Amino acid sequence: MKVLVTGGGGFLGSAICVQLAARGDEVRSFNRSATTAAAAGIEPRRGDIANPGDVLAASAGVDAIVHSAGKVGAWGPAREYHDINVRGTDNVLAACAQHGIRKLVFTSSPSVVQRGSDIEGADESLPYPAHFASVYAQTKALAEQRVLAANGADLATVALRPHFIWGPGDPNLLPRVLARARAGRLRLIGKADKRVDIVHVDDAARAHVLALDKLHVGAPIAGKAYFISQGEPITHARLFGAWLAAAGLPAETRRIPGWLAHTLAVALEGTWRALGVRGEPPLTRFIVEEFSTSHWFDIAAARRDLGYAPQVGFEEGIRRLAQHLEDNRSAGGQKRRARGLQ
Repeated sequence: MKVLVTGGGGFLGSAICVQLAARGDEVRSFNRSATTAAAAGIEPRRGDIANPGDVLAASAGVDAIVHSAGKVGAWGPAREYHDINVRGTDNVLAACAQHGIRKLVFTSSPSVVQRGSDIEGADESLPYPAHFASVYAQTKALAEQRVLAANGADLATVALRPHFIWGPGDPNLLPRVLARARAGRLRLIGKADKRVDIVHVDDAARAHVLALDKLHVGAPIAGKAYFISQGEPITHARLFGAWLAAAGLPAETRRIPGWLAHTLAVALEGTWRALGVRGEPPLTRFIVEEFSTSHWFDIAAARRDLGYAPQVGFEEGIRRLAQHLEDNRSAGGQKRRARGLQ
């Protein structure tokens, strides 16, 4: 089939593109910026997800869309999150209607149901909260609701909620953790070791491919949301410790009380807003919530309905990550030596 992957140049989107192309699908990758290279079978297409004309043009002639484009992060102008996450999704839905596209797989997030307290083993029956900890979570929830409501006789939709996607090439959480550790500013939050779900990027991509194959108008998965994870919750301390070890850094054992972290986050957010500081504060309430509470989910529905089974175990994922980081260090050293010889 011919598939459009929005956000196809991103961390998850590129992995989805590669897996689809590897099995012989025609893949069109839609991204705001030009990708560095296009693998065999992947057609790059540049455009803005918030621009309806760009989305309409990019989706012409495809059989299905995997909508993984979105603005992530814990900080930023609310309008940007709404334009990209909500309006962008509206544009994708409009393109499906205009072109008669009958399959849409949407990349959502477990943050759409998080409420600031521990979540342990919950399934998809967990409702949306009355209040969201971040504009990111709020706009992803709005987008997810639109996608699921659009499921019907002409379009089959499904939403996937992968949790803490990680692996080689992660541009979001991993670089921040390593940068803070190198600067001596990384701390664990709270007294107790809370457990969270994670999922390797290859498994998260595989879940999208499985959903695409299972999805059709009237399918059992149509109109539903599914949690996607490794299936084995892990403590923040173990996760960060393994990441640091993969980068050749010592484990972090220092902790900051949860109440103090929250107080600092509120103060920093207020300062950033009052002074109009550009960039993200060193600490936000969303980050404090993420790393001081448990949030892991029951993935029985994904196993049953999608045929999903994690393939990349934690130790194997760490081995791949360590090799990736080592290769990057070696490549960086070679470039520095080459510049020195010029």
